[in-house]
Amino acid sequence: MQTILVAGAGKSSTYLIHYLLSHASRNKWSVIVADGSAQAIEEKIKGSPFARPAVIDITNASERQPLVAEADIVLSLMPPHLHIHLAKDCLQLGKNLITSSYISEEMREMDAAVKAAGLMFMCEMGLDPGIDHMTANQIIHSTQRVAASITSFKSYCGGLIAPESDDNPWHYKFSWNPKNIITAGLGGAHYLSNGKKLEIPYEEIFQNNKKIKVDGLGSLAYYPNRDSLRYLDLYDVPEIKTFLRATLRHPDFCKGWQAIIELGLTREDDETSSLQTYASWLTARTGFDGSGSLEQHVAGLLKVAPDDKIMQMLSWLGLFSEKHLPAIRPNSAALLLDLLLERWSMQPSDKDMVVMQHEVEYMHRERKIKLTSTMVLKGENREYSAMAKTVGLPMGVLARMVLNGKVTRPAGVVIPNMPSVYKPVMTELHHHGILFTEEVS
Repeated sequence: MQTILVAGAGKSSTYLIHYLLSHASRNKWSVIVADGSAQAIEEKIKGSPFARPAVIDITNASERQPLVAEADIVLSLMPPHLHIHLAKDCLQLGKNLITSSYISEEMREMDAAVKAAGLMFMCEMGLDPGIDHMTANQIIHSTQRVAASITSFKSYCGGLIAPESDDNPWHYKFSWNPKNIITAGLGGAHYLSNGKKLEIPYEEIFQNNKKIKVDGLGSLAYYPNRDSLRYLDLYDVPEIKTFLRATLRHPDFCKGWQAIIELGLTREDDETSSLQTYASWLTARTGFDGSGSLEQHVAGLLKVAPDDKIMQMLSWLGLFSEKHLPAIRPNSAALLLDLLLERWSMQPSDKDMVVMQHEVEYMHRERKIKLTSTMVLKGENREYSAMAKTVGLPMGVLARMVLNGKVTRPAGVVIPNMPSVYKPVMTELHHHGILFTEEVS
């Protein structure tokens, strides 16, 4: 019998755990699901005889290490800063590891030791990052095989609310880790545009509000995502002039979020414990002196009319209300997150939607060609969301193939940019409805 350790039973784990348990009988697997919440674990394993719950504190080595020692492979859906605990255990105990998060600097520094141990630490094996790497490299490698010169690569991805469940002015609801919304863009962004390396600070990321068209959905806005430049070597595109990875949102969302940033509501370095209401919070953050109305003051700061759509979006959140603040509110970022958890929560029957699009331009026989590859996937409901499917299934599929010897394991701290991984994994994901359509112009 082989044992799989899944660390994390949050929103994104539903499909992963379901996939592993559905294959457990045939493969003689035992699946340990570890989390700090017994309820979260039970909701995912649903009494399966092939699952074993483990309610632990992942930072507690005495609780964590025996589970890693027992496992044949470890899959982590923990918050990014907690992967390193499992990574150190896996290196010490000789276990392969799969995560869905970006490679941290601490994880990157383990690469030589992981290679020397002959282990695979496959990171960025979810949706974005994950499916984006696999499909992008599939396109790039197939294009390079026909001796074409790739001049531009743009990749867009977003977790959105499906049109039939879109009932608020922000056109957004939480389908994944809510805190990631608050911290989106905090580190700024770097990308390549027409041969120039550009750096965009946090304060300006949501300002440009550039758009792309997606068939059946109309225009979506995008903003640059983190450091695109670190993938230039990994994607092996030496002649490229434009290279951009970006996040998709509804255009109104980007305008509203830029206002949230300008008003200082994402700050973690302020103190809000003395404030009583949402209106007093906004008053304190914007320096309102009581002259006129708070709404007029905020509209003036944002340089919009009092009845502008942005003001309607802020009002819908309840920022001008005299409603009392929650008891625990250490700073503005925490206060904002608490408010958004209430206002942007998905109802049980709500459907989310994942959109991914690659735009690749290349020269072939002195002709400029543009290839657009698009995936639009809707979830079934809040539990079986498109986000959980696209984050969890790639991890589960790779784990099954590794345990069954169906893939050649790349050694080191890696991402899924190699054909030996993306070809078989994407073939299986296709059978689960994760499909891309291509258009060449």
